[in-house]
Amino acid sequence: INRMDIIFLLPTLFSSTFICSFICTARGDLIYTVREEAKRLYVIGNVAKDLGIDAKRLSARKARIDTDDSTKRYCDINLNSGNLVVAETIDREELCGSRMSCILNYELVLENPLEVQRISLQIEDINDNAPRFPNDRITFEIRESAVKGQRFPLDEAHDSDIGQNAVQGYSIERNEHFVLSVHENAEQGKHAELVLEKELDREQQKEINLILTATDGGTPQRSGTVVIHISVLDANDNSPVFSQSVYKASLAENAPLGATVVTVSASDDDVGANGEVSYEFSRISDKATKLFSIDKMTGQIKVIGNIDYEEETYYEMRVQAKDGPGLASTAKIIIDITDLNDNAPRIILKSLNDPIPENAAVGTEVAIINVQDKDSGDNRQIRCSIQQNVPFKLNPSIKNYFSLATTNMLDRETESDYNVTITATDGGSPPLSSSMTIHLSVADVNDNPPVFHQKSYSAYVMENNKPGTSICSIRATDPDWRQNGTVLYSLVSSEVKGVPVSSFISMNSDTGVIHAVRSFDYEQFRKFKVQVVARDNGSPPLSSNVTVSVFITDENDNSPQILYPALEGKSLMTEMVPKAALSGSLVSKVIAVDADSGQNAWLSYQIVTSTDPGLFTIGLHSGEIRALRDITESDSMKQNLIISVKDNGQPPLSATCSVYLLISDNLAEVPELKDMTYEESNSKLTSYLIIALVSVSTFFLTFIILILAVRFCHRRKPRLLFDGAVAIPSMYLPPNYAEVEGAGTLCSSSNYDTYLTTGSHTSDFKFVSSYNENTLPANQTLKFGQNEPFGTSSVNLNRTADADAIILIFHLLSSHFPHPLFPPPFPAPDFTPHIA
Repeated sequence: INRMDIIFLLPTLFSSTFICSFICTARGDLIYTVREEAKRLYVIGNVAKDLGIDAKRLSARKARIDTDDSTKRYCDINLNSGNLVVAETIDREELCGSRMSCILNYELVLENPLEVQRISLQIEDINDNAPRFPNDRITFEIRESAVKGQRFPLDEAHDSDIGQNAVQGYSIERNEHFVLSVHENAEQGKHAELVLEKELDREQQKEINLILTATDGGTPQRSGTVVIHISVLDANDNSPVFSQSVYKASLAENAPLGATVVTVSASDDDVGANGEVSYEFSRISDKATKLFSIDKMTGQIKVIGNIDYEEETYYEMRVQAKDGPGLASTAKIIIDITDLNDNAPRIILKSLNDPIPENAAVGTEVAIINVQDKDSGDNRQIRCSIQQNVPFKLNPSIKNYFSLATTNMLDRETESDYNVTITATDGGSPPLSSSMTIHLSVADVNDNPPVFHQKSYSAYVMENNKPGTSICSIRATDPDWRQNGTVLYSLVSSEVKGVPVSSFISMNSDTGVIHAVRSFDYEQFRKFKVQVVARDNGSPPLSSNVTVSVFITDENDNSPQILYPALEGKSLMTEMVPKAALSGSLVSKVIAVDADSGQNAWLSYQIVTSTDPGLFTIGLHSGEIRALRDITESDSMKQNLIISVKDNGQPPLSATCSVYLLISDNLAEVPELKDMTYEESNSKLTSYLIIALVSVSTFFLTFIILILAVRFCHRRKPRLLFDGAVAIPSMYLPPNYAEVEGAGTLCSSSNYDTYLTTGSHTSDFKFVSSYNENTLPANQTLKFGQNEPFGTSSVNLNRTADADAIILIFHLLSSHFPHPLFPPPFPAPDFTPHIA
């Protein structure tokens, strides 16, 4: 092996020694070497180990391999082990053609924090292509006059492989006329020449066919053959000569089909057929054969395919000029492809955090994008921007990476979605741009408590309601989403008059409707308050309170109750009216109350029937009974009034009572009174009188003894009024009546005293007089003048013991033998009777 062969083999030996090894350059880039045609998942190297990163962290940091400007990715990273593996079978000849160095550049992107590491992948050639000749047949026409040692250049075999795997030698089958001479050219390629070793004798052999074999240096070794056809002619002593040894041309990408790239020219000093030159490609890559063609006669090289700068920036090929007899020479063609701004920037979304929590801090990284442009120079310079009406901004990062971050606090209740349009524009002329719209959603955070529609609520429910009646509906809204905005209602535990509020009302936790648990009674209580809590379903939940005032409205469910005159069984209460009473004089008063309130307790009084309809009238709302005109002697002594007391409810309720009035100035007239009720018949009166006489006869002696004893005991005691009349200091009021907030009718503006004759609670004759300065004390007597009205004059009644006895007998009979003439007495305080 000569010195040139050693120099040629050094790169191959060096690359073979470091197959699938890794080199870390001073810049920190990762360089790996891998053979072409390696199977998928073939391990190239361990990135995690080479970077000093725990392989378990690769998945958390979203490690990935991104291409720089190629659309196809041939390697990938195993996130579990950190190995860099083959993702797709690599064909070095397809990627790099005849270039000695074939390097694929990738980027290893790590997030949190963002880190980009450059990875260079050197593709090592393997001997997967056999040498091949441009033509199936090499033809020579050699004159028989050719001298010994004359050389005839042979077509160079082309092997797509490089280095040691490229063509390393040629051989020819043994013959008696020719030997093969192999030389290395300036491009470290080898070409062969056919050397005439023994003169030709056309008369002995007109044509010679030889097999030329080209072999490479790979393992296993591959070879290609071609037939050399030699026609023995006269000698051709001049080969074509190119005007330039190297032709250079510049071609813009996207050049139209048929455009002329360059024209090669070669001359031959021979004449005739020996001077006719034809052109053909002697060494050209498979990709270039699809893009360029050469005119055999003119040497014009034209475009026949789509020229793309992004696929290949230059092409190198060799052209052969051959004359008629077969002498040839070669020239190099170099075609530089110039870039046009024909590629708009490409925006690639590398990472997206969606949705974004609405409580994300300002500056939170939302997305990572990468922009790429296959053009070069200014056409590759890219600037990015987003619209101004969104709370986001683009932060430039390493190389062409940008991070999309928030600029303000987000509020899902104000804006729940954003469409962020990112525009990338290159620096070409004219510039090209592209856009990408990223849809971002704002995730809800439970940051809003439920809000009631009112600051407080008032609910009104009619008393005597049915249990389960809906009282009112409480409504609260929460602007949060889903469970954070789902509102549940509940009652705050409290008590109303010592009773849990839950025994009065209940609440639907979903709808906020408050129901009555039981029936309410306005007369027991009229209002109460309760606290309602609205709570959402967030974590942690938020809540707010509101006060609900429940008012029980009155229903006319209580009839008026008459306090005076009191109705106890069949007892009668009789008012005594002076005969001299004038028109407008107050003779009595009906007192009634209503447990309801408002209009339901607004009472009105009306005389339903009366003995003398034109004699008395009653105040519509006061209940005072007054004389409608002056009382005369012709008026009946016994007056019976039926009074109706009605409230103002809907429907109204009423009660009636009877008021008995006795027009008299002297109680001495009482025994002569007959029954004051017109409903009883005279026959009943006769029966009662017979019974009374029998009783008097039976107990006469007893009565005489009793009278004597009484007179003896009270001889020295003063008379009260006339012959022992007793003043009852106050009127009778039923128990448990009280005025409710001033709305009821139970108010005492006038007080009346009831006077009974001797005999305590057995007397039924009485009259009413208001308490005033004319009320006599117990030790004085009342004296009447003949013409003075009752109650304003004084009278001195001097009765004999016999008269007192008769009155006492009459009183006792009324107690033991009930009769309309002797009604049961009105209850009065106990007192000791006085008999003059």
